[in-house]
Parts: sequence; structure tokens; C-alpha cells
Amino acid sequence: MFTGTELARPFIPTMDFELSKRFYEALGFEKTLDGEVAIFRAGSGGFLLQRHFQEDWAANFMMQLMVDDLDAWWSHIESLDLPKHFGVPAPKPPAVQPWGLRIAYVVDPAGVLWHIAERRDGVSHDK
Repeated sequence: MFTGTELARPFIPTMDFELSKRFYEALGFEKTLDGEVAIFRAGSGGFLLQRHFQEDWAANFMMQLMVDDLDAWWSHIESLDLPKHFGVPAPKPPAVQPWGLRIAYVVDPAGVLWHIAERRDGVSHDK
């Protein structure tokens, strides 16, 4: 039975554990544990980086981060020069997708695709 205090946290694969930790810290995620796994906080949620990599799984793994100000996030992402510092593909700038969300795309060092999406006013499932 759910009480409202539960927290779901996915395990994200890494090819290079140390590089991935630096990548997520650069993006601004708060690292709350650094050991056999690394736990990162993202607002009211979070995720665990694990020392495991399986290419076909990582290439199909996606995360969504809902934000209030996508333009501010995009400015921050651009300032990091992620391809130069982390060897990742160039992030894709914000654009409205056919399903209605405005999204920027970022790929982490293991190939995990992040959808950084802007919340829409009055849409309850965007909260």
C-alpha cells in the first residue's frame, strides 16, 4: 500500500563510472552517495548510477526530466560543451514535439537518452 512517501529510482548503466558521475555533477544533479553505486538527486526524484553496461540496453534506456524553465536548462547545457568534455553527441535544442511537449535531448556517456521537458501550465501529469 502506498503512503505517499515512496521514491522510485531507476538504475542507470555506465560504461565509465567516474566519467558518468562527473557528467551528472556537471549537469547539476546532486550526488548523495558515492560508493559501489552513486545516488543522484533530481528535484523530488533521483536515480542510481551502476557499474554495469550492456550496450543494447543502454542504447534503449531513456529518462525524462520535467523542468519549469527549459530555456534556462538549455543555456546551462550549452555552456558545458558536453561533446568536448564528455565525448557525447551534441545535445539537441528545445523543440515542440508532435505529442505537445517542448523537449531538449541530451545523451549521457553510456548512451542513455535524456528528455528534458518543459512543464505545461494546467497539465496535471506534467507535475
